[in-house]
This record gives sequence, structure tokens and C-alpha cells, in this order.
Amino acid sequence: MSPWKIKMKIHSKDFHVREGELVSLRKWPTNVKPVYKTTEQYRQLLGQHVAQLSALQQLLYASNRYAVLLIFQAMDTAGKDGAIKHVMSGVNPQGCQVFSFKHPSAAELQHDFLWRTTRDLPERGRIGIFNRSYYEEVLITRVHPEILSSEGLSETNLDETTIWHDRYRSITELERHLFSNGTRIIKFFLHLSKEEQRKRFLERIDEPEKNWKFSLADIEEREFWKDYMSAYEKCISATSTTNAPWYVVPADDKKNARLFVSQIILDTLVGLNMTYPNTDANRQKELQAIRQRLAK
Repeated sequence: MSPWKIKMKIHSKDFHVREGELVSLRKWPTNVKPVYKTTEQYRQLLGQHVAQLSALQQLLYASNRYAVLLIFQAMDTAGKDGAIKHVMSGVNPQGCQVFSFKHPSAAELQHDFLWRTTRDLPERGRIGIFNRSYYEEVLITRVHPEILSSEGLSETNLDETTIWHDRYRSITELERHLFSNGTRIIKFFLHLSKEEQRKRFLERIDEPEKNWKFSLADIEEREFWKDYMSAYEKCISATSTTNAPWYVVPADDKKNARLFVSQIILDTLVGLNMTYPNTDANRQKELQAIRQRLAK
């Protein structure tokens, strides 16, 4: 192990929300001391993480015992796209799929709020990534409850005194079911400060190649910052479980955030104790016979 690896140890538990913990995001930092000293060191460490993830993904596919679901939630400009792009850059595309969930379609609104995402859950041996997810139904919908009126719910199910608790329960029950059937879920909240978001919005305006990322709606949603923080606090507190934990990742420094995310994924995959399938005596005999034919 290089001195760099030893010196730059990242502890996943520092970002982990324990089951039953009441989250106050004001107490969770959006920025921490960088775990890298230079851009070159950042690239070196991320490269090591990417290489390890690539090897572990191959093992995940070969063992075919688990699926992995990565969920990314955050405020605009927090770096979800960049984290997915950089952290998963070495993963074989055949074993990984990314899904981004926008406003539900008319057809999707005819189903329960979990339907459209459950269709895209990863199968065993593969990694699925949700860039936003079913959690939008207890985040943006809670900030803008008028959205509920478009979901075709009965008056009983529209009761705002119970609907959020009911949805949290539906989510945790789904995740418990997935865990018991071999899916390991890692949920990331990229924790961005309002000031850093302001700076990143200005970059999107000032840099022509980023103009396409910016819209007036982004500024309008920014006015609901406190409401979103409250919704995230309630959501994370209610749905972070031992089997499907949330990680609150400081996101003001994009490079730091990517290193934290990649380390958390690595720790989870290593913890699965996966092995390549064993070959029995008959299979070994068959392979040797084939080898002899090829050697001629």
C-alpha cells in the first residue's frame, strides 16, 4: 500500500445516517478538509478507486448473487451527474445502467408512485443507478403538495396528515423486500450549501458551454430552499435503515464528494465477500479436455 493510500484514508461511517437517527442538516457539513493535496493526487486516488470498482463489478457479475442499486438525490448543481460520470467511468457498461427520472408521464401517473422506478431495478449481477428516484415523491411533492392533485389519488389517500408517513413506510417496505432478495441499496444525499449553489448557477450563466444547463425554473426552486431542507431531513430520518442506509456527503467540493462516494461504494461491495464460482471435478475435467483439443 502506498503512503498516499494510508494518508488519505476515507471512513464511510463519517457520512452514514444510522437507523432511527433524527437528521438536522445544519449539523452536517457541506464542506470538509480535502482528502487530496493537489489535483494530481485527486486523480491518482480516484483512479485507484475506479480500478477497484471495475474489478469488483466483474466479480459481482460473475458471482451473480447480488444486485446493487445506487440512488443519488440532491439540490440542483450538487454534482450528481459528475459523480456518476467520474466514479463509474471504469465500470463495464454491460453490467451497469443509469436511469434519470423526470416529471412522471401520463401513463406513469395511472400507477402507484413506486411503479415507474421498480420497472428499472437492477437484476442480479448488475449495478443500477437512479439519478433522482422514487424519493422525489416525498421531496418535491412534499414541497409542492399541489402535485398530488395530478396523481389521481382518492380523497382518503390525499390526507396530508398521513400520506408522507404512508409513503415512507411503502419505501422502506420495498427496500426491505429488495434487500431480502439480494439487492444492496446505497443512497447518497449530496449536501450542497445555498451559497455554493449560487456560485455554480453563476458559472452556468457565465460559461457559454454550460448555458444549456440553466433555466429560470432553477432560480424559482431555489426560493424553496428551507422547505427542501426540511423535506430531506424528514425523508432521510424516516428511511435510513441498516439494510438501505443514507449517506450525507459534503458536496461543496466536487472532487472530495466523488472520492467519498467511490469509497462508500467500494466498502459496500467488499463487504459482500463475493467469490468467483467454483468449478467442480467434472467441470475441470471438461475444461482440460477442451484445452487438449485446442492445443493440437
